[in-house]
Amino acid sequence: MELIELQDEDLSKFKMLLQESFQYGYENVYGKCEELILPEKDIDECLKKENSNVYVMKNDDSILRGVIVETNEKTQHNHLDFLFVRTSGQNKGIGQKIWEEIETLYPNTKIWETCTLYFDKRNIHFYVNKLGFHIVEFLNEKNPEPDWDKDRPMSGEEMFRFEKVMK
Repeated sequence: MELIELQDEDLSKFKMLLQESFQYGYENVYGKCEELILPEKDIDECLKKENSNVYVMKNDDSILRGVIVETNEKTQHNHLDFLFVRTSGQNKGIGQKIWEEIETLYPNTKIWETCTLYFDKRNIHFYVNKLGFHIVEFLNEKNPEPDWDKDRPMSGEEMFRFEKVMK
């Protein structure tokens, strides 16, 4: 299987699977939660970005995994917004394969950046130990992202920022 660009007819399924994956990660740590951990508006914000690229891997007609990356042709400082593998396919090296294909698609990248919530030990392990990212910052209410909404409390949304410098 290879990464292909997301088709419009698969968008709603893509969003649902991405949300399920994030919900699963949260509930594995904190237990059942009725609140949606990844609101659709957060996904839509990433999809609306001018340099956003969305890919999926499919088996027949079924989406099994996906990724959203934001690229900057000028600086080659690119950002991984979301990467997910359906819960039934996790822990099989599929996420690593997706990432290898992303690196192949964007060979001129100088730096890849991403973030993950502080509690998600699986993601932290994945980015650091499997993909070679380095933790470069801990974002929290005392050290928020530069564009963070100051009227919205950051409590519970603390996250690590990672970078991977390419050779």
